[in-house]
Amino acid sequence: MKKKKVINGLLFLSLVIFIGIFSYSLFNIIVWYKDSKRIEEINDELISNVKVVEVKDDENVTVIENDKVNNNDKSNPYWDYIKMDLIDVDFSLLKKTNSDTVGWIKVNGTNINYPFVQTKDNDFYLNHAFDKSYNKAGWVFLDYRNNIENLDKNTILYAHARLDKTMFGTLKEILKNDWYKNKNNHIIKISTEKENSLWQVFSVYHIPTTTDYIKVNFSDDEEFEKFIDKIKKRSVFKFDTEIASSDKIITLSTCYGKTERMVMHAKLIKYSKK
Repeated sequence: MKKKKVINGLLFLSLVIFIGIFSYSLFNIIVWYKDSKRIEEINDELISNVKVVEVKDDENVTVIENDKVNNNDKSNPYWDYIKMDLIDVDFSLLKKTNSDTVGWIKVNGTNINYPFVQTKDNDFYLNHAFDKSYNKAGWVFLDYRNNIENLDKNTILYAHARLDKTMFGTLKEILKNDWYKNKNNHIIKISTEKENSLWQVFSVYHIPTTTDYIKVNFSDDEEFEKFIDKIKKRSVFKFDTEIASSDKIITLSTCYGKTERMVMHAKLIKYSKK
């Protein structure tokens, strides 16, 4: 009789634990869905109301010349990339909605096409949407150490890798051969209030969680060149992109599972002051 009570007690305890785990999981699924739905609504509203246009080069355009690129080697994709259109964004509505808005990013071959924000830390927008409402989906944000109007050697953007492919959820797509084979995908376009710019991809990889690739400034050219050499060697693919010590780069960083990071690096090749 006593043994039966013990068994029944264990069964009841197991049932309580199961119900607790199930309820917690169901709650998280509901929250995840609710957050995703809200992010989708915000993004749809932005896309519908914010003017994002491609613009042709004019007298304000500056092409970043690189001594390492052979002027006679016209097969180098650099010569095609610098002919690509920039994007220009009207920030008036964006700034009214969120004064933290500092730019807009579009990554070819992915769903990444968002305004990005910046605040005093790298924590707030991990769990707040563009309208500053609490949302675990977060938003795309610029490292608080960077200055978008006076670019550092390494400008860094972060966002969650959402399963519904919002935010940086499609950044994993850049590891696929189909993405790599389309050379038009190796470009990032950015627009800010003061400048539109074009960036050429030179490294993509996933790596166990580390902070060694999110260094913003460097003590000298030698340190920067060693940094570039390190992150180029990590790349899953080989890009025909030459980096000079005078170049400036951009880094996109997101999660790749629980213990790794997905990273993309590109260098500035063209910009136009507004």
